[in-house]
Amino acid sequence: MTFPILDTKRLKLIELTHQHVDYIYEILSLEEVTRYYGTNRFTLPVEASRLIDIFHKNLLDKRGIRWGIKLKENQRIIGTVGLNSLHLKNKRAEIGYELHPAYWRNGYGSEVIKEVIRFSFNQLDLYRIGAVVYPENEPSINLLMKLGFKKEGLLRGYINQNEQFHDTYVLSLLKPDWVKSQV
Repeated sequence: MTFPILDTKRLKLIELTHQHVDYIYEILSLEEVTRYYGTNRFTLPVEASRLIDIFHKNLLDKRGIRWGIKLKENQRIIGTVGLNSLHLKNKRAEIGYELHPAYWRNGYGSEVIKEVIRFSFNQLDLYRIGAVVYPENEPSINLLMKLGFKKEGLLRGYINQNEQFHDTYVLSLLKPDWVKSQV
């Protein structure tokens, strides 16, 4: 699969390479970013390097696509967004994302998620996009619901992070619902 570069008004969604390690490390070493991320915060830059390798392998194996979110105005990587658990045969994936806190509440999350949804339904022909979100992560739940996702239920003890099990909500957006919302 050739890596799909996506554009929005203010952002470019690009393939992450090892030249982006410092940005990814900076973001994922912050407690406020990883609190609801499903993994422990990074303590070494090599963890960011390994993650970029995983993103690349998932693309090659057609199991996921993860974009770096780059600000057009200054070329800075401010986060990532992508499709996890990609199943092209079953036409489904789960969306995941994070932004550096300095860029929260500026509409960037909404901007990139809308573009990934558009790409997923139009180019990949997915039928369902899911999201797994900690109940405490109200800003993320509200963002997804504003974009048309519906809350389906609670997954008890679904994620083990920092040696503790956490419940998560599962939300989803189906292609027919999204198509109706685009009219």
